[in-house]
Amino acid sequence: MITLADIARQYQQDLIHQYQHQFNATHYQALKALIHCRTPEYGEMQYRCTPCHQQQTFYHSCGHRSCPQCQHQSNSQWLARQQQKLLPVNYFMVTFTLPYELRSFAWSHQRLVYATLFDAGIETLNTFAKNDKHLRGKLGMTAVLHTHSRRLEFHPHIHIIVPAGAFNSCQSLWQSKSKKYLFNEFALAQVFRGKFLKSIQDPGIKYPMALPKKWVAQCQHVGCGEPALKYLARYLYRGVINESNIVKFEQGVVTFRYQDSQTKTWEIRTETATDFIWLVLQHVLPKGFRRARDYGFLHGLAKKTLQRIQLLLKVAILPLPLKTKNEHLCPCCKKPMDFIPFFKLPKKFLHNTT
Repeated sequence: MITLADIARQYQQDLIHQYQHQFNATHYQALKALIHCRTPEYGEMQYRCTPCHQQQTFYHSCGHRSCPQCQHQSNSQWLARQQQKLLPVNYFMVTFTLPYELRSFAWSHQRLVYATLFDAGIETLNTFAKNDKHLRGKLGMTAVLHTHSRRLEFHPHIHIIVPAGAFNSCQSLWQSKSKKYLFNEFALAQVFRGKFLKSIQDPGIKYPMALPKKWVAQCQHVGCGEPALKYLARYLYRGVINESNIVKFEQGVVTFRYQDSQTKTWEIRTETATDFIWLVLQHVLPKGFRRARDYGFLHGLAKKTLQRIQLLLKVAILPLPLKTKNEHLCPCCKKPMDFIPFFKLPKKFLHNTT
């Protein structure tokens, strides 16, 4: 299989030369992690099979959230935690998208714009829920930031998974909407636009003045919610592209496939290796910025409230799967191998010895 690391390793110098005016520290860090993941650069582990006397060396993963080789377990753990919170109600996925005219501003002010996407989106939905005669309360929400389109273009938008119900803490009452309709999409877009633009107004920041009056918001019924969570989990910790979708890499040209969001058919896109790597790296988030966040009764600090809701709705709570330690099996007898502790001397010490 063609890997992103192989491509980046061969064309890193060309990439930096061509895109260094857009590179920042997080891009350099991500590029280094991609290239050196599971190589001696990140250290090694040695294992031995006692019966067969076989010995093997394994290299550490980089652990970067944009690396497609890493974070498989983190993805699974996040999805398992979200599945624990599922309720027997209708779920909706609300998507707020920045207009094209704001993309260059978003690129220059990523931390501000991404944080405002979260704040304005959540505030908009809570405003609608408070005024809805069936809800009259705060929602529980799981929000995930995406900065890419299916073609890997820079396209900031936020997905928010919403169970169609609110908890009245005064009366210990769960209030829900039973129909496959939550809120009006056009009204959501209009309110979101106002809240977003109000939040980014700062005397020291210049933003585009000629902005469209009509923005885009989608409010889609997603059934029990689990399929939508699985979709969002794909891009949380393993980058924006699955390496199995890289179909060809020849003579400095990369071809990858993607599924069109409208037709649901598979399309292909071909770019030079440097342009392809930049398509991937431009979606690296600012250091420490959280892509996924929970709100309302789904927040980590609202466990007691969620438990009360689960009791009211008679939800059977299944235990989280136990974390299992990865075992390295012997290639001969297939039995678990033993880890060999060892101390590796620093390179500078080794270079000074004769």
